[in-house]
Amino acid sequence: MAVQSGVYRGATAAERATERRSRLLEAGLTVWADPGTRTTMTAVCAEAGLSERYFYESFTGLDALLDAVLNEIAAEIEDTSRTAADAAGGDPDARMRASISAFVQLLVADPRKAQVAIVESVAIPELRRRRTQLLRHLAHESAVDARTWLGDTGRSRVADETSGLLFIGGMAELVTAWLDGAVEATTEEIVDAACRALRGLYR
Repeated sequence: MAVQSGVYRGATAAERATERRSRLLEAGLTVWADPGTRTTMTAVCAEAGLSERYFYESFTGLDALLDAVLNEIAAEIEDTSRTAADAAGGDPDARMRASISAFVQLLVADPRKAQVAIVESVAIPELRRRRTQLLRHLAHESAVDARTWLGDTGRSRVADETSGLLFIGGMAELVTAWLDGAVEATTEEIVDAACRALRGLYR
């Protein structure tokens, strides 16, 4: 009766499908972030411990999976940074620092996300376009946040948007160099540098 109703070991068919999708996303992140492993559907399925049948249950192809991985990272960066800023209270500098620190800590906790979002996604034309869209979205959100946190000092919207692009692009390069070991700095030093840059761009 349990099998006929779609319930197996306490989970419905929909719940099992969601769990398999999560495993594939995690496997996609792991495989894609590893420069020594070719990112293929076979490699992702092997890492997830699932057959290709289950891959196609959730994704139309490899590009769709990688696009979903990229989108999840971008959403996590945005949500984590915004939540940290909101928890920091009303002081603009405290909100700024909390937001940037949360972003940096997220990538320190899981360097795979920085490797995929900043480095590996450039190598695939379709995902390079998506990466550009996501970076521009984050740049726009930085401009909105900076205007909210630091106030309107007469800057134009164009000035805010260009500053946002400079900040996000600079952060991407800084974090990449830092995680690669090309820049020797503590987490606090990276956060300090980012805060100085953001203040300089918007003040």
